[in-house]
Amino acid sequence: MSRYLRFDRSKIQLRGLSERGHDLTPAGVRQLDADFEPFEHPEFAPFVEAMCQARAANRPVVLMMGAHPIKQGLNRYLIDLMQRGLITHLATNGAGLIHDFELAWGEGTSENVPRWIREGQFGLWRETGRLNEVVSEAARCDEGLGEAAGRVIESEQFPHRELSLAAAGYRLKIPVTVHVSIGSDIIHAHANCDGAALGQVSYTDFLIFAHTISQLEGGVFINLGSAVMGPEVYLKALSMARNVARQERRTLTQFTTAVFDLVELPVGYRQGPPSKEHPMYYYRPWKTILVRTVADGGQSFYFCGDHQQTVPSLWQAAVTRAGSAPAVRAA
Repeated sequence: MSRYLRFDRSKIQLRGLSERGHDLTPAGVRQLDADFEPFEHPEFAPFVEAMCQARAANRPVVLMMGAHPIKQGLNRYLIDLMQRGLITHLATNGAGLIHDFELAWGEGTSENVPRWIREGQFGLWRETGRLNEVVSEAARCDEGLGEAAGRVIESEQFPHRELSLAAAGYRLKIPVTVHVSIGSDIIHAHANCDGAALGQVSYTDFLIFAHTISQLEGGVFINLGSAVMGPEVYLKALSMARNVARQERRTLTQFTTAVFDLVELPVGYRQGPPSKEHPMYYYRPWKTILVRTVADGGQSFYFCGDHQQTVPSLWQAAVTRAGSAPAVRAA
């Protein structure tokens, strides 16, 4: 037993989501035919071509994302790409799953943090804590967290399950994996959070993700707005995959990576990040995804822009390039 005192979660008072208010409601999730400002970049078409060629060759297209694309109401674009077989694995962090789950629940997601943190109520909402029950059940069933959440949303017919990435993955048999950092998500503050179960199911998702990365030769890896979690999880999974590939006399070098983010990079970013003395050396998407992991034969792309432009533009360009052919099979 630890010698140190622990916080007593049983004293926490949960309140209902109906009292909270939501920055994003289901009505705010963008329709596929909504107007948007197109994203323009001279390398956008070559990247979309690489993405579609990968799928035509039945190679994976993996999209790793933070939570903000969900908060910006972009789920329908990503779900449609999954349905068309143009995304074969979607990964996110714990916050991404929480927003996805709350949207499907029906009222909305994303709270007024400045207001609720003053009252000590930030994140302490009864209905969202249901996810902790999903975690415990997933641990008993040896499921990953994303799969279990999608199964529950679908089987219990949440009112807006059509907006859920996890539910779409479950319906389509496409992995949706959730990569959790303990203590970083609101449900970790709830008394029904089982840390051991949470670690187990997120680690299961990590192994599912690593298996997908082991098949990445000829495929595409996209990092959408994740500055730390995405690059770090991808880096460890790729090292695992290359270790086994080397023993099996296979290569895992010929693939495409892309980063969609808001940080301005120099034109010659592919030559490598600045020295360790420069703060930008520690911008992981640059050195990890765009340089180091494609140094032996892959190619990389960087697109700086608002997700509300880049995601709809990626969807439109990929759907147009793929044409009216039937959706290709998931890898």
